[in-house]
Amino acid sequence: MFTVAALYHFTRFEDPAALRGPLLDLCRVEGLSGTLLLAGEGINGTVAGPRAGIDRVLAHIRALPGCSDMVHKESTATEQPFNRMKVRLKREIVTMGQPDVNPAQGTGTYVAPADWNDLIRSEDVVVIDTRNAYETAIGTFEGAIDPQTESFGDFPGWWAANKDRLAGKRIAMFCTGGIRCEKSTNYLRQQGVEEVYHLQGGILKYLEEVPRAESTWQGSCFVFDGRVSVGHGLEEGPHILCHACRRPLEPADRDRPAFEEGVSCHHCVDATSKADKARFRERQRQIALARARGERHIGSA
Repeated sequence: MFTVAALYHFTRFEDPAALRGPLLDLCRVEGLSGTLLLAGEGINGTVAGPRAGIDRVLAHIRALPGCSDMVHKESTATEQPFNRMKVRLKREIVTMGQPDVNPAQGTGTYVAPADWNDLIRSEDVVVIDTRNAYETAIGTFEGAIDPQTESFGDFPGWWAANKDRLAGKRIAMFCTGGIRCEKSTNYLRQQGVEEVYHLQGGILKYLEEVPRAESTWQGSCFVFDGRVSVGHGLEEGPHILCHACRRPLEPADRDRPAFEEGVSCHHCVDATSKADKARFRERQRQIALARARGERHIGSA
C-alpha cells in the first residue's frame, strides 16, 4: 500500500531553482514518485511512496521558507500511481495567466466540508466548479455550474461573459484540492464580488470527511495520477485513462468501436491523425514488451 500526499502552499520563494535539487534528491532517496512544481509563488504537487518517505519529504517541505503551516491531504493506492519523480520549475504553480492574482493577499472565505452542504443549498448562492470539462464530466456537486473550460486560464474569460447574470449572488467555488480556488476567489474579489467562498481542502477533503449518506457529491472525482478517479472515502474509482487524450473513461467505454488501448477513445478518435495513431501504437507496443519483461514502461502512465 502506497501513501499518496497531495499538497500546495502559496509563499514567496526568492530562488525556486535553488530548492529544486535538494528536494528532488530527497524524494528519490526516500523512494517517492510523482510531480512537484516550484515557482516564485510557492509549491504544488502530488507524491506517492512509503509512509516513512512521505513523512520525511513533508518535513523537508515544511522547513522551506514560509511553509511551516502547509496543509496536505493523504490517501492510499494499491499500486504506485506514478512512474517517476519530477520536480519542475514553473512561472505559476497553477496556471491562470493573471499576473495580478495573489492568493497571499486574500482569498474567499474558507468553508469546512461539514458546512458545505448548508451553504450550497442556500437560495442566494451560486456554486461554480472551477475545474476543466474533462474533470467535471465524471462528477460534480448537485446544482453546480460547469463553465466547460478547457484550461484554468479560460476561467477569467468565462467570468467576464457570465458575471452580469450572477450579479448580486453569493459565489461558492470548489476544485479538486483547493489550489485553483485560492486563485479564482482572489480574482473574483479583485473583480468586486463581495461574498465569495470556497470549499476548504477541495473535493478530496469533502469526500474524505462527509459520509456518503449525507453527501451532495455526484459521481467520481478525477485525480491526476494512476488511480484516475476516487469516490467517497477516497476509494479508488472505476475509471481508466485514455493515454492518447488523457481523459477519464468509464469501463464500458472500452467496448466502444473508437477505443483502442493507448491509441484512441470516443473523445479523441477524430482529433488525431493517422501518423499520430501510428506513433501511439508503437508506444503501446513498447509498453506491452516492457510489461512482458516485468518492467514498467515510462510511457504507460
